[in-house]
Amino acid sequence: MKFQIHDKIFFCPMELTMDVIGGKWKLLILWQLSQGTKRYGELRSALSDITHKMLTQQLRELEQDGIVHRKVFQVVPPKVEYSLTETGQRLSIVMGAMAEWASAFRVDETPAKEVKKVMKAEKTKKLHNKSKDSTSKKNTDKKASKRSKQEA
Repeated sequence: MKFQIHDKIFFCPMELTMDVIGGKWKLLILWQLSQGTKRYGELRSALSDITHKMLTQQLRELEQDGIVHRKVFQVVPPKVEYSLTETGQRLSIVMGAMAEWASAFRVDETPAKEVKKVMKAEKTKKLHNKSKDSTSKKNTDKKASKRSKQEA
């Protein structure tokens, strides 16, 4: 069985799917758009680690593949909104299933900032204990050295 999107032919449906929505950012962009129409700045804020260039490129690819609709308003300053096409909306079901699958791996309800704080505190504590152990070992070595000098 063959599958085609634009001029590309695939022999596996998953291969086509990964070509269209694969990569680090596309699913995250689609997840944001599944929540409703967004302006470029809203997407950029929601995906804080993505660069301007990468977001623009990914949006263009999704638009070319018929997954995302780009609406340009003829106003100053320019206004552009992104939304899912009908084809893109059908991916919402898949993304929902993926989110449900991932929820099985949730470990607690601690907010991310709190987790980072706890991890930082533990790291600081380990470093402190490590330096304490190092100092303690040096002191023990000095005492042993003094004893051997006294015995000699």
